[in-house]
Amino acid sequence: MPTPFTYINAAMSIDGKISTRQRCQVRISGDVDFERMDELRASSDAVMVGIGTVLADDPSLTVKSDEKRAKRLAKGLDENPVRIVVDSKARIPTDADILRKGAGKIIIAVSESAAFDRVESLRKKAMVIMTGGDQVDLPELLSVLDEMGIKSLMVEGGAGLNWGLVKNGLVEEIYSFIGNLIIGGSNAPTLIDGDGFDEADMPTCSLISAEKMEDGVLLKWKLKNS
Repeated sequence: MPTPFTYINAAMSIDGKISTRQRCQVRISGDVDFERMDELRASSDAVMVGIGTVLADDPSLTVKSDEKRAKRLAKGLDENPVRIVVDSKARIPTDADILRKGAGKIIIAVSESAAFDRVESLRKKAMVIMTGGDQVDLPELLSVLDEMGIKSLMVEGGAGLNWGLVKNGLVEEIYSFIGNLIIGGSNAPTLIDGDGFDEADMPTCSLISAEKMEDGVLLKWKLKNS
């Protein structure tokens, strides 16, 4: 079944961590990378995160640049891409920034295990897509998004969502900025967590480009198995 062109964009430390063991957000990249990320958001049909990222960082996922928002409006688009939260149990707070800030469509993807009253409350603030039994069925979700006209999907984490997407062969490219920090911690999330792959099943990538950027490096990878 068709799915959008899906890519992960993330910043991580030298040792591959995307935040601290307390799940505290760390500024790993600088202004140049933030501008690049804003351009990616502005050029994507949709931006997606997992509920863990919402609970830890409370992002709005809006396009920050006035100029980029204006360009989207001039093209007949909403000023922000469709913003999507994968939230199997419907745990997102109703006052989360993503539900309060910025114009444009918001989608909360839940599973059949989500509490009915929580889902009904969310329907007042966003479009709800229900798929999967205990957890959101990611292949089915992305198929639905494709049917809705979403052809390019930017994923901004977290590590659990990244794992689910890569495990299901749904990611085509990964853009990883590696900053000059060492975070450490066996419990600190990495770019991709989850159960991990057996050696025979490990996806392989081809390097698209490597670019020095401020005090770090931006690596762009294409997954060969996607």
